[in-house]
Amino acid sequence: MTTPWGEPVLTRFPEDPRERLRAWDAADTYLLGHLAERQVPLSGTVVVVGDRWGALVTALAAHRPTQITDSWLGQEATRANLARNGVEPGTVRLLTTQDPPPARVDVLLVRVPKSLALLEDQLLRLAPAVHEGTVVVGTGMVKEIHTSTLNLFERILGPTRTSLAERKARLIFCTPDPTLERPANPWPYRYTLPDGIGPVSHRPVVNHAGVFCADRLDIGTRFFLRHLPAGRNGGRVVDLGCGNGVVGTSAALADPRAEVLFVDESFQAVASARATYRANDVPGHAEFRVGDGLAGVPASSVDLVLNNPPFHSHQATTDATAWRMFTGARRALRPGGELWVIGNRHLGYHLKLRRLFGNSEVVASDPKFVVLKAVKRSKR
Repeated sequence: MTTPWGEPVLTRFPEDPRERLRAWDAADTYLLGHLAERQVPLSGTVVVVGDRWGALVTALAAHRPTQITDSWLGQEATRANLARNGVEPGTVRLLTTQDPPPARVDVLLVRVPKSLALLEDQLLRLAPAVHEGTVVVGTGMVKEIHTSTLNLFERILGPTRTSLAERKARLIFCTPDPTLERPANPWPYRYTLPDGIGPVSHRPVVNHAGVFCADRLDIGTRFFLRHLPAGRNGGRVVDLGCGNGVVGTSAALADPRAEVLFVDESFQAVASARATYRANDVPGHAEFRVGDGLAGVPASSVDLVLNNPPFHSHQATTDATAWRMFTGARRALRPGGELWVIGNRHLGYHLKLRRLFGNSEVVASDPKFVVLKAVKRSKR
């Protein structure tokens, strides 16, 4: 990536030589070019929110920025990219969206997230640290910045305008208004689940900002909950890509002797899953882990994996995450263990499962979704 501060070498995480997607885009370079061209002072506390793979903080490492991210993968990519480019450990402060933000922010750089709710939550959390002299600049691709995006900056921080588009990217300029009366933060959001979805019917669910379908139960999860396997008299169950944790919580309620592991790469998601589980006073044992799928889970240690894999990485459509989840599940499952997957019918997950497990069975389907089961055979 070419920047006014040099040409850092960047990769996504986990690093894959076959990866065709870059670890930066025009929105990153547009922002960095603006900072240099306008000679924005970077001597104070620089905070970078939503830096996807560490491109921004790696380029600005000499100014000792703080990165705030919801992505474990993004944070690991940042660590790797900083090390790759010779940045000393501790030069860049790495925080998650669940950590307390800095008490004072002099330069706030925001990579606009896909989730408007996550942007709202982060701006509200950072607003008390922003002062009249804070430089606030957002960046994103044109298709990521909407009127609602600008309205959030204006409603929470102050008057907002945008730049002209450059290489399909745009900047957001916000002038902080300390006298602005800010709204209360509505996150985390809690509601009661509907009827007809198994053990979690009429039970509470807690959603931190940025979790998929945080204000309602999405139709895919609703369909999955109706067709989950019955209690199995114990065993180790994984809610892989747990989101708000309703799937794993349902499994725990159906089988109090089960040990349930909730795992997601989103810090917001794992916090939601933990809150949902606790709100339901579920008996039994549960573990909550932020990480890259089942990496780090011992091989042949799991009896059942429940998975609703994402098929987007930010704005890119890709099956790479689903494939990593499936391969990780096969490694972690005991012989005879099962992977249950829900997905849109057109995604063709049955082909991937047959290739990996040697089998795939349709458990349930409707015109939009299909629930599949794959069993780990001892000889594969």
